[in-house]
Amino acid sequence: MAPGVLEKPAEEQQRGDSHMTNAADDSCVDRLTLLRSMPEPPVECQVCVVGAGPAGLMLACNLGRFGVKVEVVDDRADQTPVGRQVHTTASADGLQPKTIETFRQMRLADPLLQRGVRVYDIAFWRSTTDEPLHRLGREIHYPPIIDVLDPYILLVHQGMVESLFIEDLKKRGVEVRRNTAFDSYSVCDGNNGPLQVNCLTNVTQDRKTILTQYLVGCDGAHSKVRKSIPDAKPIGLSQPSLWGVLDGELDTDFPDIWSKTLVYSQEFGSILIIPRERNMTRFYIELKSSTKGDRNMLGQDFVMQRAREIMAPFSVKWKYIEWFGRYQIGQRVANRFQDPHTRAFLAGDASHTHSPKAAQGMNTSMHDAWNIGWKLNFAARGLAKPALLESYEQERRKIALDLVNFDYEHANQIAGGDAVALAENFKTNVRFISGIGAEYGENAINMVEPQSWVMGDAKPGCLLPPAKVTRYLDSNPVDVQLDIPMLGQFRIYLLMWDVHQSRIFLDGFCAALNSPESLINQLSAAANISYAKQPRLPAPEDIYLRPERYTAVSHLFTFGLITTMPKSEIEVTDLPALFQDSRWTFYLDDIPELDTRGQLCTNKWLGSLGPGEVAIVNVRPDGYVGSIGRWDSSVDDAGEEAAKWLDTYYDRFLQVPPSPAMN
Repeated sequence: MAPGVLEKPAEEQQRGDSHMTNAADDSCVDRLTLLRSMPEPPVECQVCVVGAGPAGLMLACNLGRFGVKVEVVDDRADQTPVGRQVHTTASADGLQPKTIETFRQMRLADPLLQRGVRVYDIAFWRSTTDEPLHRLGREIHYPPIIDVLDPYILLVHQGMVESLFIEDLKKRGVEVRRNTAFDSYSVCDGNNGPLQVNCLTNVTQDRKTILTQYLVGCDGAHSKVRKSIPDAKPIGLSQPSLWGVLDGELDTDFPDIWSKTLVYSQEFGSILIIPRERNMTRFYIELKSSTKGDRNMLGQDFVMQRAREIMAPFSVKWKYIEWFGRYQIGQRVANRFQDPHTRAFLAGDASHTHSPKAAQGMNTSMHDAWNIGWKLNFAARGLAKPALLESYEQERRKIALDLVNFDYEHANQIAGGDAVALAENFKTNVRFISGIGAEYGENAINMVEPQSWVMGDAKPGCLLPPAKVTRYLDSNPVDVQLDIPMLGQFRIYLLMWDVHQSRIFLDGFCAALNSPESLINQLSAAANISYAKQPRLPAPEDIYLRPERYTAVSHLFTFGLITTMPKSEIEVTDLPALFQDSRWTFYLDDIPELDTRGQLCTNKWLGSLGPGEVAIVNVRPDGYVGSIGRWDSSVDDAGEEAAKWLDTYYDRFLQVPPSPAMN
């Protein structure tokens, strides 16, 4: 476990608000009125994102798609370029399988897959005073036990990822405010009024004010937003070891340059080799303690020479160096990810830092944003109970702690050069490294039933496993977990063997959902009004993607039906009206031979399902399973009970807003 990164006692985590400015109601109204009457009135939005790195842009991209009014501020003049000069920190560049899946669900994966380098294996090399440098062995990076569509690391430059998001935002009319540095924020009106975010712009340091419902700091390890949140501070330690980083095109006779490779020299230290896009290679080079004194002496020439010494007797020359940097390993996690009022949040490096060698930084940061984005959408629309936003810290801080503790062991074993121990550590943590092992505990949005319903791989708090099914309407084989685009909605899948046999269940279920007393019905009506007033922002691609197919019934829920029946035995007209309107999410579970494990979707998700049983799998907008239930369709009122169960689940964290208008 990383020293210093421990849970604090409850009394140390009690939230205060000593640093927030709480004015009297009348003075707050006066101040807002004055701000709005100035020659340059404040910018007003629902979410202000500070920082336009991968985390901030992922968040803004999703909020923009959902139709939330978002402002992104960044103190840099431009985005991260693909080619860079000397810096002191390493950028993140490796996308793990779960992150690739996330980009697939956003329909943004193709440019990255075309330009990136795929790494499928790891090689281990070692030299000692008695043995010359030799290969110890190879390992598959993601063996078949890891159930993913993309069993590799995709190496793409951070600048490429940022460009993808920026272009997506521009299509929807959202621009990053450059040369705009966050300075401070305050809140008034008993926490009901807007947050006032104070920024400094351009070299003249002109003041700019943004009024927002929510603030998210994605502004890096030295986050000013974090410093503005009461008692929020990073906890952890830096290690004494120093590492150099070189990106460039190599001329070498080393045979494993296109694999992820660890090279250990007992005399000179370790190198981690990562193949890169555009024929480049990244070297992480350990700078052993034999060189003492000023760090400035450890320049590019020194690091290049150290790399040659570690790699000897192989020849290592550079055709060019695109980037050189140095960094010191540190593992830190903020003691809180949100303010006492759940109005200001931290994501990415603002909330956790670690070494780059496990290729987790950009992945974890973007999934912080992936987690909070849909929750902020519902909060901004008045559809969220407090428990929904509170779940962000519960879920993502756990992942950050898991990450830094893994990273501490991983970084030490790379430095130690023990290939056996490193391989064992990697095997132990491979699910977590891939992203699919980032699992959340029971909370308001992850409901674990007291009965033993969960027998398959689909479990509350875990990602929905990949599965292949046939889309009924056009007979296309699809990945069911990706087929419905990410529009910020929940997915409710009903699974059954025989639709005709379960027709009484389905009729009762649909009738109960259509009842005025149904919470699902009430929430859907409120969401439909909200999206009519403030719709999702369109993009030119929508004419091909047709998002309206998935919101025909509700803007809050997309219903899917999965059955093992042959297509010849059922028509869409055999379904209740709700599922006829959801015809694009009617699936046949009939192509196990195309699955990653050769299984039916029903069996993979549920373990088994009886001939008369119906199962419901609730899937959160971020692809995590929220709850699973089963019913015997032959039991009277089973459909009505299933509808009540849905109401019970969603009542834990959603509400019908007091007014249909957007907050």
